[in-house]
Amino acid sequence: MADAVEEVLLGSWDQDLAEALDSGGSDMEMDRGVIQVQELPALQRAKMWKIALNVAGKGDSLSPWDGVLDLPEQTLIHNRSQQLIDQLGVSEEERIEMVSDVESVITFYCKSRNITFTPELSWPHLLKPLLGLQLPRSDLYNCFYAIMNKYIPRDCVPKGRPFHLYRLLLQYHEPELCSFLDTKKITPDSYAINWLGSLFASHCLPDVTQALWDNYLQQADPFLVFFLMLIILVNAKEAILTQEGDSKEDIIKMLEGSPALLEPEDIEDLFSLAQYYYSKTPLSLRKENQNLFGSSLVALKEEDMDLSQALCLPVSVPEILQANQLQQEGVRFFVVDCRPAEQYNAGHLSTAFHLDSDLMLQNPSEFALSVKSLLEAQKQSLESGSIASGEHLCFMGSGREEEDMYMNMVLAHFLQKNKEYVSIAKGGFMALQQHLVDMNVEGLDSSYVHWIVSTSGSHSSLSSADGESLSSPGDGKGVKSLVNKMTFALKSRSVNVKEKMISFIENTSTPVDRMSFTLPWPEKVIPDRHVSSSDRVGKPYRGVKPVFSIGDEEEYDTDEIDSSSMSDDDRKEIVNIQTWINKPDVKHHIPCNEVKETGHMFPSHLLITATHMYCLREIGSRKGFAYIQSRQALNSVVKITSKKKHPELITFKFGNNNTAGVEISAVERYLIPNAGDATKAIKQQIMKVLDALESS
Repeated sequence: MADAVEEVLLGSWDQDLAEALDSGGSDMEMDRGVIQVQELPALQRAKMWKIALNVAGKGDSLSPWDGVLDLPEQTLIHNRSQQLIDQLGVSEEERIEMVSDVESVITFYCKSRNITFTPELSWPHLLKPLLGLQLPRSDLYNCFYAIMNKYIPRDCVPKGRPFHLYRLLLQYHEPELCSFLDTKKITPDSYAINWLGSLFASHCLPDVTQALWDNYLQQADPFLVFFLMLIILVNAKEAILTQEGDSKEDIIKMLEGSPALLEPEDIEDLFSLAQYYYSKTPLSLRKENQNLFGSSLVALKEEDMDLSQALCLPVSVPEILQANQLQQEGVRFFVVDCRPAEQYNAGHLSTAFHLDSDLMLQNPSEFALSVKSLLEAQKQSLESGSIASGEHLCFMGSGREEEDMYMNMVLAHFLQKNKEYVSIAKGGFMALQQHLVDMNVEGLDSSYVHWIVSTSGSHSSLSSADGESLSSPGDGKGVKSLVNKMTFALKSRSVNVKEKMISFIENTSTPVDRMSFTLPWPEKVIPDRHVSSSDRVGKPYRGVKPVFSIGDEEEYDTDEIDSSSMSDDDRKEIVNIQTWINKPDVKHHIPCNEVKETGHMFPSHLLITATHMYCLREIGSRKGFAYIQSRQALNSVVKITSKKKHPELITFKFGNNNTAGVEISAVERYLIPNAGDATKAIKQQIMKVLDALESS
């Protein structure tokens, strides 16, 4: 009878466990009713882990293997397997079987993943807590493989990306501790590589590791390990800072052994603190580093930001904009715009405080006053609950390395003062402008345009291409926060100082009183030079107006730009875009952006007929209508080119042959998504035209 009751209870427990795990498992209060960490029987823990790792009911992954233990480093693997089992203190009979299981799992993993086994590898420690579950060999391997795949980050090697990310996290929350370790030249990989590579199994007792994994696997968030590592270090902070006179080696030894002090009853507090620090960390830490974890065999991309060179934690522009709008708790940013005064005055994030970074060297007393004002503004904005308020300082530069040199010095200044919650806007103001343009192009909430204002408090109009103002009607009411008022109060003095040092800055010739500003071409499509028949080959792309513009609508009216290339008839002829797209003789419709000599970009449509290519430029003030911008015969196309670095930018050259050679009559440039497919279709139609001409 007792056995029957126990079976019913276990069945109910299994069902509750499965439901808890299937629901995502982030509610710790709910989980405590299912997971009794310190009393969980091996059988139930095994079931829970297999469900959490998604291997319950999975077949035997070892079945294709012949079981031959013949790797060149097999002796090393066997010895390592014995060492692991010796740490568990099991009987001799169990020991022999466990050594065989461990050696088989390690050998098959190395063979299947083409890994050379070396003594310093930390992942074999992952098998220790799994062995306590008394799993059959197939389940042992499945669980081990799932943990390696989902929870052990790529590049978990000395000087690897995960440790650079961890250092930035430590600096963000504990700058004093981070600075101390930096001074001692103690890098995170020197003490934490086994923590991360074994999920603490290398140093914690098996019962502690199992209790820790109960919670960790239930959370199902691989990034949580960084915060567990952070809490372990924060917990040891006082002891670490008192070791000023100790050697680097002694400090590393003490740090590395810190997890060994954990006991099962500490786990709940460890996770509670980790979750708290997690909630105080920008989401970009996770979103910008998703490729650290997962099943893809693709290595970390070369173009990914080199975190080893990052001064502080980078935060994406979308998160900066959304954080203060959508949440009262968690991370809110106080944005500090560090661009030169005239760039800030021409246009800036409406909630940003201006701190001219050039002042740090050129006028230290003025800089000190600005910093004092900044901190006071931050304090008062927090007290008033302003939309601009935030505990977290986020510094924004221009996004151009040569101009952000002084901003980096300002960042270093705040970090040296051990200021917590310091971050940098990834991509700077250029990234902000591009994001706002993208938001408009995608037809999202037009309120995004209100993020950009000039120093007068009025909103600059946003035009991604054709000069159409995206600002909604109104009197320019915007964020009239304390931040704007204090920034404006410092404006005149900053401008005066800036005029004395303008020679130090490139590309800052915009007048201070100008109410519009330019959006530089996004990095992925920067041409190396002008595309024009009159260009000299190799001429650097400098001194040209940027492709995207943010300014007054009339300044970039479509009738005023490059009017010399348009005939009177073309300028006057307006057509319905959809009507033209639906014409029976239109064989291809290619949405694109026309790129003009001035550097501006205009939403357009290329229509390919049997004999001609038309460009319809959208009219901003009349949705659904367009000017006929150009009409070119396909047999006049003499060259179609693109750049290797920027394949989306396509140049068409039109002309005719004469005795002197090819005479270029027109050059048109377009930014075309999926340019390869588009140009292929155009080239095929050109060939048809030429074939028809030859046969006639």
